[in-house]
Amino acid sequence: MPVIESNYKPPFWAKKSFVSTVFSGLARQVKGLEQTRERIDLTDGDFLDLDWSYANKPSNRVIILLHGLEGHAQRPYVTGPAKLFNDNDVDACAVNFRGCSGEPNKLYRSYHSGATEDLEAVINHILSLNRYQSIYIKGISLGANMALKYAGEREKTPKELKAIIAVSAPCDLKGSCDELLSLKNKHYAIRFLDHLKKKLKPKLNQFPERLSVTDFNSIKSLIDFDHVYTSKAHGFVDAFDYYNKASSAQFLSNIKVPSLVLNALNDSFLSPECYPVKEAKQNPNLYLEMPKYGGHVGFIDKNNIYYNEQRALDFVNET
Repeated sequence: MPVIESNYKPPFWAKKSFVSTVFSGLARQVKGLEQTRERIDLTDGDFLDLDWSYANKPSNRVIILLHGLEGHAQRPYVTGPAKLFNDNDVDACAVNFRGCSGEPNKLYRSYHSGATEDLEAVINHILSLNRYQSIYIKGISLGANMALKYAGEREKTPKELKAIIAVSAPCDLKGSCDELLSLKNKHYAIRFLDHLKKKLKPKLNQFPERLSVTDFNSIKSLIDFDHVYTSKAHGFVDAFDYYNKASSAQFLSNIKVPSLVLNALNDSFLSPECYPVKEAKQNPNLYLEMPKYGGHVGFIDKNNIYYNEQRALDFVNET
């Protein structure tokens, strides 16, 4: 499909990327959502915690919500769309990736941008409920890359999967990592790394044969973290092998489910390779919208309903 022209116009004070990104991540509040937690066991002995919220009446539609790096299912960018979809007769299943639900996961491995086996486990669980005829996926940042990779790397997806919305999607992980490591994003990178290392530290005692104190202390940047932990814990040679194999960009041409990529042009986390213009023009199932503003997951709009959330609802209703 041709690239979609966006009509998103933020409030004047939210045009700057930093303002929209930080406000949306740290200041926004979403009230009035009730979530119920369900734990599902994974075949490798680990678990995932799912936070469900429901429409006011029984629904045969559900949206799976995937958070970003070091996020969880109570972040406003997850609870916001959950509430909006619930208010529009769609149930919501907000996924907490391994180790992100407030309780450490059981294994040395955790989660990463390309861990589509965990998304598949969630989809299979939902299908086993025999309750939903239509399943949608909305991924944010890391979760957006995962959703796109899931759809593109499989020759066939469940017939119940009707649409995917990928917001602030780092389709090229190496390019996105380079941007995060740049001076303009130093404050974000430091914050992410601090969270990641705090979560990794307990594994020093749990798995001393896998992670040494020397290795842990060598982690000084996000790419170090991916060299030392992410890649080794999940079967990749190094960080670059991980970025290469886990990036969704290479799978976009094969997507057969209607999928919307919503990436703001002023998103400081995304490199030029994260805007798949060529792929969108060549794949009739891939829609690309590139608003001038929005920052990283910062599509501030009226009445505390963000543009990306309303856009997601409109997209699933159109498919």
